[in-house]
Amino acid sequence: MRLIVEKKLKLYDIMAYNSCMSVFFAIITVVLTVLYVCLLGIRLSPSTISRFELRRRSLLRDNQAKKALAREERLADYVTLVWLKTNLVFLFLILSCLAAFGWWGILYGFIVAVCAGSAARLDVIRAPSEWLWRHLIPMFDATISKAIPLLRTLRIDNTVDSDVYRRFESREELEHLIKVSGSVLSSREKSLIASGLAFGNERVCDVMTPRGAIDTINKDEFLGPLVLDELHATGHSRLPVVDGDIDHIVGILHLHDLLTLHEKKSAVAADAMDSRVFYVHEDDTLDHALAAFIKNRRHLFVVINDSRETVGLLSLEDVIERMIGRQIMDEDDIHEDLHAVAAQRGLVNNNTRHHVDI
Repeated sequence: MRLIVEKKLKLYDIMAYNSCMSVFFAIITVVLTVLYVCLLGIRLSPSTISRFELRRRSLLRDNQAKKALAREERLADYVTLVWLKTNLVFLFLILSCLAAFGWWGILYGFIVAVCAGSAARLDVIRAPSEWLWRHLIPMFDATISKAIPLLRTLRIDNTVDSDVYRRFESREELEHLIKVSGSVLSSREKSLIASGLAFGNERVCDVMTPRGAIDTINKDEFLGPLVLDELHATGHSRLPVVDGDIDHIVGILHLHDLLTLHEKKSAVAADAMDSRVFYVHEDDTLDHALAAFIKNRRHLFVVINDSRETVGLLSLEDVIERMIGRQIMDEDDIHEDLHAVAAQRGLVNNNTRHHVDI
């Protein structure tokens, strides 16, 4: 009888022990489940600042930039370590499930594996995940410096390279990035960059003063006081000299040169004009026109079409204003801005200039 009682006591002890161990492993399972979900909730996002900018700031002895650059360069190692730790926790979770619930633990592990990803995206998990990541960083930094060969073998190469997404693939995308650059660029700088980007695709016909707005003088016109007053009243400093009509331009008359013309030495326009006339095609780009202005050291071109008919005038100031996105304001602006004079006469609308891709 005594032997039977002793066996029953031993059996009770074993059952109590097993029950305690089951509770212990159940608690471990719950802890590991929470830890596993928090690890899944860690989001290793690249820096919002490009590596180029971080390097530039590092050279300026910006300690925060140095730390951010170091972590950006170790991003793949961080992802690998988080992946390893997450999988190890899940492995221990399965073992503790088996110890706590027996073969029912496999079902529990399956449910955790399916639902943990969704749970990790909940806002309630975000704060614990961030706290966990802040405490893991120092440990990871020490691990990376000691286990570089191992990490190179296990490294996960599918980490996001943020610099790839900072590239732009079209002119329009770059213009959009400039518009949304915030306070990094002033409104004046944004306008200047946007004008420079569009400059190469614009054509002469987009900027030129049209044929109907051109003031001319006949080559046989006598440059007396009344004529000079009329010429200065046009608001131009240079006028095309024609032989009959505007399609036969034989020279350019510079009104500044006539200021010293003595009345007794008054001459006809043909004698006072510059006989060198330069032409540019209406379909040429402004890049081409600017290069021609610089090469020939001229300020005014006659614009022609395929039939060599005069369709407009192009001044150097027109091209520069379009390139920098603003009007050139100086004491001679009333003479040089032919487009403005044309607008005053209702012959061209300055607000409807179009960008043309060629």
